[in-house]
Amino acid sequence: MQMFEQRKDEIGLAGDPAANADDARLAYIGRIGSPWKLREDCPKNMNAARERGGGATVAIDAPYRPGLAGLAGFSHVVVLSWFEQAPRNLIVQKPRHATDTKGVFALRSPARPNPVGLHVARIVSLDIDAGVIELDAIDALDGTPVIDLKPYFASVDAIPDATRPGKDA
Repeated sequence: MQMFEQRKDEIGLAGDPAANADDARLAYIGRIGSPWKLREDCPKNMNAARERGGGATVAIDAPYRPGLAGLAGFSHVVVLSWFEQAPRNLIVQKPRHATDTKGVFALRSPARPNPVGLHVARIVSLDIDAGVIELDAIDALDGTPVIDLKPYFASVDAIPDATRPGKDA
């Protein structure tokens, strides 16, 4: 894990969750291909990634490619990634764009005890034999491991009346 300097008012955990013997044993099923090579260049969310252009790919490793059966025809896919470069020991953070600190579970920051990324992307093309999904955009670094894929269902995944503090309330 790469160490990062804590900002004023941030709170770290006493230990590194990655060192915990009870951590889950995840299998990386593939990797993200993106235009973003450095953390400082990576868009902070999918809207910003779409605005900046530059599509992306998910390359699924050969043993997992049969799991792509049935994905053809879906317009969008949920990509769960593992932000392996993110610190895992911050529990209260002060994002650069925010005025107040917030608990990690009120943020979408990659710095969290389990650095799981959630990306909902449009499927541009799908080659099951090659294990390659071309996406409209992604807000993850090139080479980021993929831990799971799920089809996006607008009928159950979109919550029209969802709100958030200070924005929709």
